[in-house]
Amino acid sequence: MDTWTKSSYSNNSGGECVEVRVAAARAWIDVRDSRTPDLGHLSFGTAEWRAFLAEADRL
Repeated sequence: MDTWTKSSYSNNSGGECVEVRVAAARAWIDVRDSRTPDLGHLSFGTAEWRAFLAEADRL
């Protein structure tokens, strides 16, 4: 799946937009700023991503 998806938590008024995609046979999660997609993205392994989501869910 190489399709970028905007976070449901992103602000629809033109700011704070984060996009994610599942890449490389579901081994990596890519994250980028949708306002500046040409500047690249960050990649996280699935274990790192799950740990991030678990911690974010606690906030």
